[in-house]
Amino acid sequence: MPPNPVEPAPTPWNFAGSLDAAGEDDLIAVGADLEPGTILAAYRIGVFPMGVGGEPPRMGWWSPQRRGVLLPGDLHISRTLRRSARRFLVSIDQAFDPVLDACAHSGRRGDWISADIADAYRTLHGLGWAHSVEVWDEQGDLVGGLYGVALGGLFAGESMFHRATDASKVALVGLVDVLAATGDYLIDVQWRTQHLASLGIIEIDRDDYRTRLPVALAATATDWGFWSAHRWTPGEWG
Repeated sequence: MPPNPVEPAPTPWNFAGSLDAAGEDDLIAVGADLEPGTILAAYRIGVFPMGVGGEPPRMGWWSPQRRGVLLPGDLHISRTLRRSARRFLVSIDQAFDPVLDACAHSGRRGDWISADIADAYRTLHGLGWAHSVEVWDEQGDLVGGLYGVALGGLFAGESMFHRATDASKVALVGLVDVLAATGDYLIDVQWRTQHLASLGIIEIDRDDYRTRLPVALAATATDWGFWSAHRWTPGEWG
């Protein structure tokens, strides 16, 4: 992975018009491609890719009307989670492919990470845009993690997994450790779930998200290379 993200060739696709016309629909467009420039351009206006099924399968581009986000200072670490976190270490980009594979084969109903999507995010990782957070147990086994795309102070989370109790929550705690120094960071989890709400994830509407997005994109980028050289107890810096 390069020390600084490599800007890919620009995309011929433009989602801005579809986004402006989306109304109450979360799905704003179908089609396009999964080239790095296309995906990054989408994130920069608040859109992300996710398949919509069908035969042959089609790629959908989404901007939820109600967006799940974690804002600076909102992370909630319960006493139970804090005790649980002491059993783990977290790291950055030490096992991107295993985290991606685990998310793609998590056993959840409706898993959406196809081979094409996995390849697209591997390419983004190779260019320095996509990152993983790994969670390791006391035996050194990978037991949880998440991955997503970082642009300035925005971290657009794509998926997470766990093989041990609280391991995916611990991955989010570790991510906040990493992003805390950026100040105006924004962690985008797409849709809030009960699992994520317990950690401080809130919902904001699409207009609010689009207002906050430029501030996050302009924030100081994290030095992901520095963090990739370490493993630490989650919650030490967040």
